[in-house]
Parts: sequence; structure tokens; C-alpha cells
Amino acid sequence: MAPSVRRRGLALGALALAGALTLSACGFSESGGSAGGSSESGSGSGAAKTHTVKTVMGDVEVPVAPRRVVALDTGELDSALSLGVQPVGATHSATEDGFPTYLPAEKTKGVKAVGEIANPNLETVASLKPDLILTSKVRDGDRYEQLSAIAPTVMTESTGSAWKQNFQLHAQALGKENEAKKVVAAYDAHVAEVTKALGGKEKAAATEVNFVRFVEGADIRIYGKQNYIGSILADLGLGRPAITDKAKDGFSYDVSPEKIDLADADVIFTSTYGSPEKAGTTKTMNSGLWKGLKASKAGKVFEVDDRLWIAGIGYTAADQILDELRTDLTK
Repeated sequence: MAPSVRRRGLALGALALAGALTLSACGFSESGGSAGGSSESGSGSGAAKTHTVKTVMGDVEVPVAPRRVVALDTGELDSALSLGVQPVGATHSATEDGFPTYLPAEKTKGVKAVGEIANPNLETVASLKPDLILTSKVRDGDRYEQLSAIAPTVMTESTGSAWKQNFQLHAQALGKENEAKKVVAAYDAHVAEVTKALGGKEKAAATEVNFVRFVEGADIRIYGKQNYIGSILADLGLGRPAITDKAKDGFSYDVSPEKIDLADADVIFTSTYGSPEKAGTTKTMNSGLWKGLKASKAGKVFEVDDRLWIAGIGYTAADQILDELRTDLTK
């Protein structure tokens, strides 16, 4: 980063934190921290209260109750809103201008777009004077220094299958750990309710479910078990076809349209990232191979919203997915 840009980022970060934090010239302090991962600092009636959050990038001092949060991925945005916190800014996907439509419009109406996921506009982020930035190393690890100069930045290691652990870190950073317990308890109760509606654990396990994602510019992905949607299917105890065990790193087994028969299952959910024509969705689903699938013949193929089922990566999204699973699997 050029010195002039860095000085501007530091100045904006300092303004954002004035009166709220007693921090270093970089916008926050990093240290070995407490082994417990959280502690309050500050002394005197006028001292700002902060606590230490242990992250993949080290220990970060954040405000006990952040008021101006910027979320740089859909999972972070979902976490904040699930915990009753409306960010001042957030990123959006490269294929969309707005935020995911599964999120209540009244909750995202006042959130300013700060660029695309994994490519945020740092000047826009700084202009919002945040006191906390939430993101992940996989998205913004190479921008950690710049982001930290703007505000305390809490990063998780990755996204996707680790969404539940990430949520707990987000809750700690936001000072919403009690609220997080309620969110998790409600989700667990919802899972139990849907499992019962599916006929119980034994019947759920006997139903093999696949998730197929069509991606513009890439092969067709048969999703494995180590990802966001895979974890939700596992929570319900649903069966998964043997092909899912061949998924690379547990994430996905990629195939060409000529091998789409490998995706066969009792039930198939599909989504598309990008244009259905460019992603091959239309051509593949009109092919003889697709129409010959067991799920296709039985009318058990369900097209779903990619931004909800794949990109939601949070508890608000998961609750809506559970409702859709109950509706479709009980038809």
C-alpha cells in the first residue's frame, strides 16, 4: 500500500474509534492475550471497554459492544442480523448488486454496499468509520493489514462448513454471546421439528439426497458433506449417495454434463450461480441423461435459490432452508 493511502486509512480508522477505544496507532492492539480468549481492559470511569477476541490472525482488542460493524461476506452479514445487529456496511456477491433477498429487506435497507465479496472497496469501508470489521482469512487475508488500520478486524479461518464455529466467534466479537445461545437453541429445535415431519431419523436416513450446483465457467458440482448445505442435511440425518464420499476435500465432486448420471439420488436439489444458459443448467436438465435420473423420473428434483442454500452460510439462512426441505421432502 502506498504511504499516502495508508496514512489516510489510519486517520479514518482513528476517527472511527475516537472515544470508543484506547488503541495503538494501527487502530487496535495485538498481543498474546489471555488464554481464555476474552477479557475486559480499560480503567477509570471514562475509559472505553474492550475485550480480547482470539482469531486466526492473532488476538484482537474489540469494543465490548460494537456500534458500527462492517461485514465482508454473506456469512458475517447473516450472523450479525441473526444476532440483532445491523451492520453499517457489507459486501455483495459478484453476480448481484444487492444483498441476499432471503434477508428481511427492512434489516438490510440501511446497510451500505462496500464492494464485492473478496474485493471490498477499502476507501468506502473506511468512510463508514467502523469500530469492527468481520470477515475471513480465505476472503480477505491479504488485506488484513489494511483492514486493521481502519478498525479492529476479526477473521475466521474459512467459511462454509465451519459456519457454526464462525458464528460463535462473530457473537463473541459483537458481544452477543447470550443471544447466540438462543439462536442455536432455536435452530436445534427447528431441526428436531423438521426431522419429525420427515418421518423420524430412520426414514430420513433412508432417503438419499444430493445437491447439484451449476456454476458459470466451471464444471457441475455434486456437493459432498464438508460444506454449508452438507452440514444442514447431516443435522437432519438425511442419507447421502456414495458419490459424495468421493468429493475433493469433502467439498464437491465435479463432473461434466456427460457424467451427470453420477448425481442420481432419491431427491436432488439444484441451484445455479450465474446465467442458467452459461452455467449449462438449461442444457443439462433438458438432456436424456438428466431426464433418466431416478429423482427426475419421480418428480423429486427441486430448484432452489443459490444465494440462500449455498451463499447464506448462517442461521437465518439455515432456518429458511429447513422450511424448504420440509416442504419439498414431504410432497
